[in-house]
Amino acid sequence: MMPLKKCTAIKALLWLVLTCLGAHAWAGQVAGTVMQLSGPLMARKADGKVKILAVKSEVEQGDTLLTEKETYALIKLIDNSEITLKPNTSFVIEQFAYTAEQPDGDHAIFSLLKGGLRSVTGLLGKRNKERFEMKTPAATIGIRGTTFVATYEPSSAPSLPTAQAPSGAARAPGLYVQVLDGLIHVTNPAGTQNFAAGQFGFTPSVQQPPVFLPANPGMQFTPPPAFTPSTLGGPGATAPGKAAAIDCVVR
Repeated sequence: MMPLKKCTAIKALLWLVLTCLGAHAWAGQVAGTVMQLSGPLMARKADGKVKILAVKSEVEQGDTLLTEKETYALIKLIDNSEITLKPNTSFVIEQFAYTAEQPDGDHAIFSLLKGGLRSVTGLLGKRNKERFEMKTPAATIGIRGTTFVATYEPSSAPSLPTAQAPSGAARAPGLYVQVLDGLIHVTNPAGTQNFAAGQFGFTPSVQQPPVFLPANPGMQFTPPPAFTPSTLGGPGATAPGKAAAIDCVVR
């Protein structure tokens, strides 16, 4: 018979190989498509390569999407949900899986590392809202079927107190949320708070609970006119003059 230690080592090695293969396959699955762009958009792949994306480019699980200072980018996911990224944003599609006939396989886990976005719930969030997570360094956002805007300000130069920051001014570091429709809940180890349509919230850090803000703390979300809902995914989704989608790989 095979010695117990050797048998255990072989099993551990097989488990490690299967785990790596599964993670690699998961990372390459298509999650959505770039529908609108106003500037450069890059995707850092799970293997470290960087691709320059265009309208109609696909995005995959494991991608880190990076927008530049003038770039808004609208991503339509395979469940018809939409993520619109603001300029200077770093956003990770950690997991996204949706099959119409297999609701038990739904997964939607994202990370907003810096910058901002607008999220519009799709079919996954409507049937399995508990499977949606938008993680940030300060807190995690869950949904109840909704449209919301989130901005994460990393620690940087001195800033104005949140309540006093005018539009466009530097704000205190942390997570800011605005609910346009429906309900979200923001949670971290220090507490949980629900925010409804028309409300604003702020979470300074993972050690402090989310709180309500009495007014807009200076959050702005002003994509180009072509990004209006009437054109999303429609005949005018590709801006005039745009070339066919080309993916460039930076090695």
